[in-house]
Amino acid sequence: MELLNALMVLMNFVIVPALTYGSQLALGALGVTLVYGILRFSNFAHGDGMALGTTAVILFTWWFQSLGISLGPVPTALLALPFGIAAAAALMLGTDRVVYRFYRTQKAKPVILVIVSMGVMFIYNGITRFIIGPDDQNFADGARFLFTVREFRDWSGLDEGFGIRSTQALTVVTAVIVVAALFWFLNRTRTGKSMRAFSDNEDLALLSGINPEKVVAVTWLLVAALATIAGTLYGLDKSFKPFTYFQLLLPIFAAAIVGGLGSPLGAIAGGFIIAFSEVTVTYAWKKVLEYALPEALAPEGLMQLMSTEYKFAVSFMILVVVLLFKPTGLFKGKAV
Repeated sequence: MELLNALMVLMNFVIVPALTYGSQLALGALGVTLVYGILRFSNFAHGDGMALGTTAVILFTWWFQSLGISLGPVPTALLALPFGIAAAAALMLGTDRVVYRFYRTQKAKPVILVIVSMGVMFIYNGITRFIIGPDDQNFADGARFLFTVREFRDWSGLDEGFGIRSTQALTVVTAVIVVAALFWFLNRTRTGKSMRAFSDNEDLALLSGINPEKVVAVTWLLVAALATIAGTLYGLDKSFKPFTYFQLLLPIFAAAIVGGLGSPLGAIAGGFIIAFSEVTVTYAWKKVLEYALPEALAPEGLMQLMSTEYKFAVSFMILVVVLLFKPTGLFKGKAV
């Protein structure tokens, strides 16, 4: 019984939150790895691209709510998501035409494009704060829980309960659907195969008659969709604040690099590795150990390795270790 109570605490505070956060990081890292694998540069504007896409979703959500349109127990943001993706796609395609295309035609070195993407990042961040402001914005509606801790406790008879928020379930289910759709697109469609060929060998792909501009355009469309979905799910699950997405850039890049830049499968694995690492290192294990260990061995302190304020330091440490010892990542992506 005591071990079951320990498991319930773990599910509530470690496993489910890490699965949810990992799904959000995986979607974000997929966008980063697509840009790196196909367009050959690290897009530092990705986090603020997520923020702008989510801003569009929030504005459409508020509009639908003002009209009395809702999806009942499901967040109205899902109805606004296609409009947010369209806005983000228009923004990213426009940015590519106005900014990135010039450097691509000049065959600029990747480091130049990285610096340019930093400039784009600050512009995106300024636009987001100008449109929606710098404060927290709430746009979640619908049912809050699938089932609550109290309901589970009453049903199970355990001292510790277990609850799942609707946004947590929505995040995991949406991530599975999006990842499955992306892999089907990349592996089964002609355009997806063209993108993979372009990523593997650009010169050979061009000789085969693949249109590079089409590949670039489709890449940005996919990146816009992934960024907007990831940003919206994160905003629904936690909260929306423009600067938060700038901070998310570190764990997202860490996830992409740990898995292997340019490897979609690696981006997904990296997202969950980073998420579980951050959550387990910053969690106070006292309560779990009190249930799991005999009373004489129960700890007196919180048993917390690192404060939650420093959770991004975990991403940074993992990133440094991977870059030092395995720069191609776990799935042998392209070296940084």
